[in-house]
Amino acid sequence: MADVVLDRLAARRLFDLRGVVAVITGGGTGIGLMMSTTLMANGATVYIIGPKQEELDNIAKVYNDAATESSGRMYGLEGDVRQKSEAKRLAEEVGKREKYVTVLFNNAGILAAPNLQGPDPTASSFVSAYFDSVSQDDFNNVFNTNAVGTYWLSIAFLPLLEKWKNADPVDNPAVAKFVPQIIVTSSGCAWTKVPLLAARSFPYMFSKSASGQFVSSLAHELLPLGIRVNGIAPGYFQSELSAPGTADTLGHSHATLAMLPPLAPPDVPTGGTPRDIGALALFLLANWFVNGETVLIDGGTFLVQPSSY
Repeated sequence: MADVVLDRLAARRLFDLRGVVAVITGGGTGIGLMMSTTLMANGATVYIIGPKQEELDNIAKVYNDAATESSGRMYGLEGDVRQKSEAKRLAEEVGKREKYVTVLFNNAGILAAPNLQGPDPTASSFVSAYFDSVSQDDFNNVFNTNAVGTYWLSIAFLPLLEKWKNADPVDNPAVAKFVPQIIVTSSGCAWTKVPLLAARSFPYMFSKSASGQFVSSLAHELLPLGIRVNGIAPGYFQSELSAPGTADTLGHSHATLAMLPPLAPPDVPTGGTPRDIGALALFLLANWFVNGETVLIDGGTFLVQPSSY
């Protein structure tokens, strides 16, 4: 009997995602791609959502061509996560292809109006930096992408998540192993007292704070449905968001920010890696006992920077 216990607890069993269906907004770049490739590598069927179908198809082909027999597959769906109508359409589109969804990753995020240098200590300088240089369109676009879209997508996908919970494990053994879940990518900067950790982009920081609060609130609201909600709060990761235009053909970005070393622990000079995010995504997906929580993954940055996390 002990051998059965050990086999059941082996990583290859815990994280065998064959039969799992995952939807990841922003899944074709940056942190989203770190998630989608990890899930695909462990057998999941992954739908990545982004603004341009051609780019989604290109990155999906790169990884589908390299997939093994035990790997899952990746499919791109173009969509504008800011729009209520698009959330409904995307859920319907996935519903045409799949009977259910195991996990929805609300990961899409953008940054605008950064001010790394910061203003001089005068009121006029603060007005120039934080009012005059921030357009209404930029503020709305960041907030709608990072926070409002998370709301629309989460609610629109509830019927497909509920269908996973009610599915027959005889037809798909994965149903007995994984419970339906929504996972939201917030940010460590949602809790920081140091705006430089958010590139001094207050639209970005406010939007991530909103999405962070949404995790616990929605988790409480969805208790009667048996659908969990958790969050991921990354620190600095090399991605298209933090280093635009640096991605290679595999979608990996290669850059560092000059502002990073003074803000992060000295032994984490270049930020997190795809393995770090991927391992956390696997943990949250496989664990039944975490609900309403946001996991900080920042390399220890908040050990040296003041925060309210």
